[in-house]
Amino acid sequence: MRAVLIVNPNATSTTPAGRDLLAHALESRVKLSVVHTDHRGHAIEIAQQATRAGVDVLIVHGGDGTVNEVVNGILGEVGPGDAGPAVGVVPGGSANVFARALGISPDPVDATNQLVDLLGAYRRDHTWRRIGLMDCKERWGVFTSGMGVDGDVVAAVEAQRAKGRKVTASRYIRVAIREMLANARKEPTMTVRLPGREPVGGVHFAFVSNSSPWTYANKRPVWTNPDTTFETGLGVFAITSMNVWSNLGVVRQMLSRAPRLDAKHLIRDDDLAWLRVTSDTPVACQIDGDYVGLREAMEFTAVPDALGVVAPLPELTD
Repeated sequence: MRAVLIVNPNATSTTPAGRDLLAHALESRVKLSVVHTDHRGHAIEIAQQATRAGVDVLIVHGGDGTVNEVVNGILGEVGPGDAGPAVGVVPGGSANVFARALGISPDPVDATNQLVDLLGAYRRDHTWRRIGLMDCKERWGVFTSGMGVDGDVVAAVEAQRAKGRKVTASRYIRVAIREMLANARKEPTMTVRLPGREPVGGVHFAFVSNSSPWTYANKRPVWTNPDTTFETGLGVFAITSMNVWSNLGVVRQMLSRAPRLDAKHLIRDDDLAWLRVTSDTPVACQIDGDYVGLREAMEFTAVPDALGVVAPLPELTD
């Protein structure tokens, strides 16, 4: 089995020692090549080349942005569901939402051991777990996208990262509070369109999910669509009021250990085949935690069984 280890050396929690340990462990299971990214979009190029070369597995040691690039590189060469490399992840970023949602440990050493075991299981069974993805038209989304304040937060954090400031959960929270307060003074400009329903206007911001949780505050999961998984359709979470007291109640529900998200000003649904969000004026947008610019419209489509992943099988629920 041939594998390429794609390392983002600038990711928040990657270290030379950790990268060497990971490579040494993987060499016991696969024929390994190691490539380091050195510019934005480089992981797309590496994934495209590896896909064309018939590599079996692409293992990402980096954050969610690097994972997104690898997935887009693969699907730029083969269609969703077609034969292409499976993707494995050893967390190296600040949030690592995708890896955690797959059931991968946030600890790089534990995640490495998981990965080695899963590669061994594949050698016996010859079957990867398959997950659905989110077609955002301009690129593939792996676990989340957002229009409005979510995009503003990501843009602001990326600006601070560009100044050399370390990205932490507390920094995200501070920026999110600031952007929420700034957006509270603005008139809503967005409209959400869902299958078989009348459009809902007066929307301040919208999150679209392909998995749960939506993100993490350190170790605590933050929920928007608890019933959305990689095996279902998409989830939407949008609000029509920026009232502080109403939204404090929603935030408490999002942080609950047993979330039951419900409010009069909340638009929330799971297992959607598609949805479309439009805005009267351009608003900030993000895909998988990367700022993609200002948009007046975005359309999202659920594509099942689109990608093979090196991950535990999902837990069955009643």
